[in-house]
Amino acid sequence: MEHFLLQLFIFLTAAAIAVPLAKKCGLGSVLGYLIAGIIIGPFCLSLIGDIEEVMHFTEFGVVMMLFLVGLELKPSLLWKMKTPILGMGGSQVVLTSILIGGIASMFLPWQQAVAVGLTVSLSSTAIVLQTLREKGLMNTSPGRSVFSVLLFQDLAVIPMLAVLPLLATLTLQDSGHHGSVFFDITTLPGYLRILVTLLAILFVFLLGKFASRPIFRTIAATRVREIFVAAALALVVGISLLMSAVGLSPALGTFLAGVVLADSEYRHELESDIEPFKGLLLGIFFISIGASLNFTLIGDKILLIAGLVTGLIAIKLFVLMITGMFFKMPKSERWLFGLALAQGGEFAFVLFQVSKVNGVLPAETIEPLISAVAISMFLAPLLFLLHEKVIAVRQGDAVPPKDADQISHKEHRVILAGFGRLGTDLGRFLISAGIKPVILDHDAANVDILRKFGFEVYYGDITRLDLLEAAGAAEAELIIITMGNIDKKRELIELIKKHYPHLKIAVNAKDRSATYELMDLGITTIRRETFGSALALGQDALKLLGTDPYEAYKLMRIFRKKDEDTLPELYSIHREDQANYISMYQQHNADLEKLMSMDLEEDMEELDRAWSGGNPSA
Repeated sequence: MEHFLLQLFIFLTAAAIAVPLAKKCGLGSVLGYLIAGIIIGPFCLSLIGDIEEVMHFTEFGVVMMLFLVGLELKPSLLWKMKTPILGMGGSQVVLTSILIGGIASMFLPWQQAVAVGLTVSLSSTAIVLQTLREKGLMNTSPGRSVFSVLLFQDLAVIPMLAVLPLLATLTLQDSGHHGSVFFDITTLPGYLRILVTLLAILFVFLLGKFASRPIFRTIAATRVREIFVAAALALVVGISLLMSAVGLSPALGTFLAGVVLADSEYRHELESDIEPFKGLLLGIFFISIGASLNFTLIGDKILLIAGLVTGLIAIKLFVLMITGMFFKMPKSERWLFGLALAQGGEFAFVLFQVSKVNGVLPAETIEPLISAVAISMFLAPLLFLLHEKVIAVRQGDAVPPKDADQISHKEHRVILAGFGRLGTDLGRFLISAGIKPVILDHDAANVDILRKFGFEVYYGDITRLDLLEAAGAAEAELIIITMGNIDKKRELIELIKKHYPHLKIAVNAKDRSATYELMDLGITTIRRETFGSALALGQDALKLLGTDPYEAYKLMRIFRKKDEDTLPELYSIHREDQANYISMYQQHNADLEKLMSMDLEEDMEELDRAWSGGNPSA
């Protein structure tokens, strides 16, 4: 136990020191993790031991990342992307595998050459997506093209895992690759393997589509966040185990589950709960890649490995540029597309291990290839910097602009926090006016009911910074807070003012006391919950008592304006002098009563002023 805690302490400390320094130097977090791994690795300070075991554990971070990627992809969007996924992704993998496999066949048997070509055709999903997000390039045209290729590559891992054993140069009675803690699928006849695999995929689909909502609804009703986090992790771990048991990639299964859950009201909550674990595991995974670099082997075979790295990047860049040209990608976007995907990928470590276990590739062939792939991954953030600092600057487009046809940014100008009685009517009004807000509510039962009526409502606690970020606070213009709990409102407002000062805030208040509390926080756009209803009901009462409807309306306007005018004055003394506050409050009421009892004809000027727009803090 002490050894584990020591190793964990070393990893976390290295990350905490190296990543801020790397980002301060403009290198990005991924390069910081890799540098930290080199420093604490066996060929520098030798602070950590079994790198392979750590890497195997932290590969689960890649699985979590693909689950989160799936959550961001609604099935309808995925269907629209079928052409770039199959076209661009398929072209890149096939052409790269053929070229590299052809070159490798000059030095290796054809079976080994095919295995090498397939394995190194993949790029690093973890590094590329992390870097694209950090640089704000995910929603650009080249960013989506890169994502399409990465998605196809992740899907292509499945047939690769099936093909590699067929290329075996050694006959192994029991490779153990497809074994699991539950059963070994290789003991089944071929048709049953296919059937079991299809049933596993169908189960994941049905679980995400039909069973997840009632399960998460029940868990959310407990209002215990830890249980929701546990359930989210159990979902990802359980699907990973199922996919591993049937010989499929855990990443594919969790990606599929994420896509199915993309339309769920619990999407944002799942995303914010999984994100910290994903980030931590990915960070340690990158550190372990840096630590796994065998500098002794690199020093002994420096020319061979340098040639492998250069050849790998050059061939993949060439194929990607040709692919971009064939699919009529603008020249300015082709360089980012090519440089982003020119490295090897984390799945190469998995596929090399499978090749070794099945006897496809010998250890003396795999070791320099692993070093080459690791170095290429290490160079990936530098290739992004090369594009950002040199190529993009020369092209006069340092950061590709977001496409004008991305209407989601415009549709989500507003965040509506709380969707109870007030929030529901407000949401209906905004939607009818052509403004589609991102709506969040922390009452699971209410969320479920409202979604049945067609509202796109998400479950989650908006006072959490990660959930506020997931809801789009960085891009939104306005947040409307209609939650009932004043403490939650205060917490959310303070969070917004600290992290999103650009965000305009409008909020409701239960009563005058709550209004004062919100004014303490500097909020000026406040609406008292029952104030408007009280005035409208009073106006109706006057009409029922025989007052002319027009005069009843003008009296209501006088009362509203005068009350609004006195609010700041009363607020300024409500804490300091209670006796003076009560006296002033009574005086204002008396003045208001006198004003409203005046003959309406003689006070037309005052009434006309009451028609003018008032202070929005009512």
